[in-house]
Parts: sequence; C-alpha cells; structure tokens
Amino acid sequence: MILFILKRIGYAAPVALGVSLVCFLLVHLAPGDPLSAILPVDATAEMQAQMRSAYGFDKPLPVQYGLWLWKVLHGDLGTSIATGRPVLAEVGRAVGNSLILASMATLIGFTFGTFFGFVAGYARDSWLDRVASSIAVFGVSVPHYWLGIVLVIVFSATLGWLPPTGAGPQGSGNWVPDIEHLRYILLPAITMSVIPMGVISRTVRALVGDILHQDFVQALRAKGLSEFGVFRHVVKNAAPTAIAIMGLQLGYLLGGSILIETVFAWPGTGFLLNAAIFQRDLPLLQGTILVLAMFFVTLNLLVDVVQTALDPRIERA
Repeated sequence: MILFILKRIGYAAPVALGVSLVCFLLVHLAPGDPLSAILPVDATAEMQAQMRSAYGFDKPLPVQYGLWLWKVLHGDLGTSIATGRPVLAEVGRAVGNSLILASMATLIGFTFGTFFGFVAGYARDSWLDRVASSIAVFGVSVPHYWLGIVLVIVFSATLGWLPPTGAGPQGSGNWVPDIEHLRYILLPAITMSVIPMGVISRTVRALVGDILHQDFVQALRAKGLSEFGVFRHVVKNAAPTAIAIMGLQLGYLLGGSILIETVFAWPGTGFLLNAAIFQRDLPLLQGTILVLAMFFVTLNLLVDVVQTALDPRIERA
C-alpha cells in the first residue's frame, strides 16, 4: 500500500507542474493591463516602468514563470495588486469558507443522492424508480445559479425565513459552526447540492441495479441471508465507486462555485475569483486558481487511496 501511495504521488507531481504552467499562461494571455487598476490615469511612463519592475512584469514570460514558481514552492504566492495584502492570506481565508460550503453541499447531496439511488435501484421500473430518477434528472439539469435566485426570492424575500447573502450576521467574513451562522449557509449549500445529488443518485441506481443481478447476491439469498445482510453486501460493493464520485464532486464544487458564491455573496474562492477577474489582479487570480487546482489534484490522490483501501480488488499498479 505504501508503494502504491508513493507511485500515485509520483504521478501527481508532473500533473501539478503542468497545471501551474497552464494557470500561469492562461492568466497572462488574457487581454488588459493588470496595473491599470492601481495606476492613476495620468501616470507617467517612469511610474509605469517602476510598477512593472516591482511586480516583475518587465521580464520575459519564461523568466516570470520561473520566478513565480520558485516563490510558490517557498509558500509565497505574491501580493495582491488591488489590496496590497499577501495573496496566501487572501486565498487561505477564502478557501476555508469555500471548503465549508462545498463540504456541506457534498454531504447533503451524497446523503439524498445515495438514498434516492438505493430506492431507485431496489425498486427498478416502479413508480418509486420514476420519482427518484426524475429528482435526479432535475438535479443535474436545473441551472444552479437560477435555483439560488429562486430560493432567495422564496425563503428570504417572500417568507423571510433565511438570510439571503453573506456568511454570518453583520457581514461577517468567517463562518463558525453555530445556529446563527447555520442559517446563512443553508440556502447556498442546498443550491450547490442539487448537482452532486443528481450525479450520485444516478450512479448509485446503476450500481445497485447491476449488483442485485450478480450471482453472489442470488447465492446469498439462497443461503437464507436476511435482506438486511444482502443490503450490507450491496453497500460494500457500491461504496468505492460512490466515494470516488463524491470526492470528484467535492472538487468540482470547490472550483466551480463562482456563480453560487456571487449570488449569495459568500466570501469564498468563487467570490474572490470574480473580484480578481474584474480588477485584473493577476497575482490574486494566479494564486486562487493554483490553490484550487492543487486541491483537486490532492483530492484525486486521496480518492484513489481510499478507493483502493475499501476495495482490494482494484489493481495497485
């Protein structure tokens, strides 16, 4: 198992390097001047040259990438052009908030998706199957930003049950696990959970339907094992694939939550990316994208390890 983990880490290293290169090039190839947000309109050519030299924009792109990568490897993501604060501090706070929101959404989506998937898988071609499958199709089809706006209109503007935006009372930028802050995370978490719920539900339905028709299940029932005992074996066989899907969905939610976080003004990476794009803040944009990409690479590595530990039949090569 240790050798398997070391091999997976070896495979992840060139992927991480390639991601850093793509991240750097895409941001620099975008049109616009990143210093236009902080330079005055009447800035002299000398002042512009000084600012470009201070941020390293006067050097060739390969040199800029090498210097940037060297700093990243030492934990320095640079300084935000718009705020003047360290990018690592800005991204760290935002990643924490996004991870809380994505984890909550994944938990909700995995719980309900697994439930609907098992119901549909056990009641194949029945009205329960059609209802559960319809809910799953709705989850993967509805635009989540539109659903978020609808939920805000219904539960905040009309009923007044839940707050529409923010992570806490009085514009708090940090979420803490208490009842008051829980009210702020419910709407964005429910909105984000519909896509993983639909994906996991459809996956589990297919897995359960396939497992129930395998020979070992018929043998277990022929031996007189109770339905609960058979259910435990079905869960054990479906768990590795379901957990892999859950891990991927967590990564997708963490990196693709920009619309949801903008709708609910949630102070996470999506909200930070939106601000960095409009302010043309290259160091902040690079740092945020890189951290999200590295998180996704690490998450894939952890999913591989957990999946292999749960199912020894998976080849450890």
